[in-house]
Amino acid sequence: MPSLSSAPDDLVLRLADVSLGYGDVSILRDISLNVRRGQVVALMGGSGSGKTTLLRAATGQIKARAGVVSLFNQDLAQVTGDQLQTLRQKMGVLFQQGALFTDLNVFENVAFPLREHTKLSPSELLARVLDKLEAVGLRTAAHLKVSEISGGMARRVALARAVVLEPELVLYDEPFAGLDPISLGITARLIRSLSDRLGCASVVITHDITESFAIADHVYLIGQGAIKAHGTPTTLGNSPDPYVQQFLKGEPDGPVPFDYPSTPKFESWLKQQEARR
Repeated sequence: MPSLSSAPDDLVLRLADVSLGYGDVSILRDISLNVRRGQVVALMGGSGSGKTTLLRAATGQIKARAGVVSLFNQDLAQVTGDQLQTLRQKMGVLFQQGALFTDLNVFENVAFPLREHTKLSPSELLARVLDKLEAVGLRTAAHLKVSEISGGMARRVALARAVVLEPELVLYDEPFAGLDPISLGITARLIRSLSDRLGCASVVITHDITESFAIADHVYLIGQGAIKAHGTPTTLGNSPDPYVQQFLKGEPDGPVPFDYPSTPKFESWLKQQEARR
């Protein structure tokens, strides 16, 4: 049975030659990446490129078809259900829609993980929640209902909740989606500052280039079922790779075609449709 002792180094999440998919459909193949303590790592790619599938693999929601997914130095294919739950308690997740409880106020939304997983005294809980709300600029909004705050503020409340247990790894699933430019910039800076403050590893799953490049230490560009490139934002920005440049500049023409590629399943479907006419 694998030990749940602390990793001997600063490696928090590791994927080695990992392939992922659903049913008979392969989504990603030969994926290798490392995430270390204190790093902000961006996983970037277009819609449908497999970014969220990687998040599900990192949290143990799906198993790798090949390769190894290692979380806190533990192979997720080898841990028990109870061990996986213990590992998840060292993680925070900010979901794309925030997933706040609409019947709870701001304070209770952030306090919820503490009430579920700790035995803090009321005074300790109050101090911890207000500290995290202050970190996202919403200490004095603690009493408000979710219906009384803006979408950008709700995302910041969700961010405070994601880090209230002071996790060692935080996963952000499209944290910038649907935000206005001001809220987007605020959220990006908060991700960086909270990572530095907590010393945790942060994985940002996104397709937002400007904000991600401003805060990330390392970027992985995912496309066509694989990692197409990776490096620092500066390295990728200077890359001569046509795929990288097409993605970064949003160009319609390049290695990524506009038209969805034909497949044998499509051709079979089309023949069936034509035969019915």
